[in-house]
Amino acid sequence: MAEAHTMPAPCHTERVVGGTTVVELRGEIDLLTAQILAARLDALTAGPCPDLVLDLRPVSFIDCSGLALLCRTRNRVLARCGRLRLIADSPRFQRILRCAGLAGVFATYTTPSRGSPPHSRRRQRHCHGRGMTVSSG
Repeated sequence: MAEAHTMPAPCHTERVVGGTTVVELRGEIDLLTAQILAARLDALTAGPCPDLVLDLRPVSFIDCSGLALLCRTRNRVLARCGRLRLIADSPRFQRILRCAGLAGVFATYTTPSRGSPPHSRRRQRHCHGRGMTVSSG
């Protein structure tokens, strides 16, 4: 008898805070859920200058496909002169980033600042080849 496999729906919520899209991911980010999340994150990073915060605190598991998804999202954001921040308070997640050679690749925070996305000093930068000036931190 053939087994029916269903794709688990990744559990996430989205909200916009001061122009920044905050996506809270929950549960497991693995081979199955990463594929579904990729479509949503691609949509969120399709426009110019995306400003995205991924809150990973409720994530219970992430595998290499989840890390690849984070890298893909980062690359898309940077290619569009945007900003990506991760919120992750788990020492285990930080260790995974170190072991994967990704420590320092992402702007990572342990908590959002005062209930909003983390902000740093804002500065102007020019997105080369795209004719855009971006306010970033």
